[in-house]
Amino acid sequence: MTGFLLFLLLLLPAMVLHEVAHGTVAHWLGDDSAKNQGRLTLNPLKHIDPFGTIGLPLILAAGQLATIGHVQFLYGWAKPVPVNAFKLQLNGYHNPRRLMAIVAFAGPAMNFLLALAAGFALHGGAMVPYLMFFIEINLLIGIFNLIPLPPMDGGRIAVGVLPLPLAMRLARAERLGIFLVLFVLFIMPVVMQQFGIRFDPFQDAIQVILPYALRLVFALTGNVVGNY
Repeated sequence: MTGFLLFLLLLLPAMVLHEVAHGTVAHWLGDDSAKNQGRLTLNPLKHIDPFGTIGLPLILAAGQLATIGHVQFLYGWAKPVPVNAFKLQLNGYHNPRRLMAIVAFAGPAMNFLLALAAGFALHGGAMVPYLMFFIEINLLIGIFNLIPLPPMDGGRIAVGVLPLPLAMRLARAERLGIFLVLFVLFIMPVVMQQFGIRFDPFQDAIQVILPYALRLVFALTGNVVGNY
């Protein structure tokens, strides 16, 4: 229980600042939708999505406890900040698709910056286990959100940079995108495990990407990998 509460305490600022970053960059680019709804705030209550932040994680936890006896994965999201892509502009340049990609990238970029900030904080020598956990959480959130499928941030970035015909096809996948990600990356591995089949593409990818990302954070912040 203590570990779970610690996870939530470290996850909360990572999720809140991720959403604030989206809204802040949209504000810089001329869209005040998030600001007008009071979403450019660090108050976590303003960023709670009843289903994504509370309902779905509870359903997933209860379902796994009832079927496999333990919680193998949890998934959820904060309430997305509102962005009106047609209000976005940069020095008179109006291109909703391209500028929305910049807003989308702001969320993962914030998580990577938080990981770097925690990396610099390691030099203080205090709370090292918590800082390490915070680095890993932010790297995981940033990497996961770059999956190139809408409504993930990576999907919206892809829609912004792909040629228009491909971008339109990808954008049409947004309605089913979140369920496809949830099914393929989280539900299928658990189901197939019951039949003795190993299928876990996200875990396999993370085992390769996360150590590299950690080494990069340590290198950029002047830390020695072996010390942690």
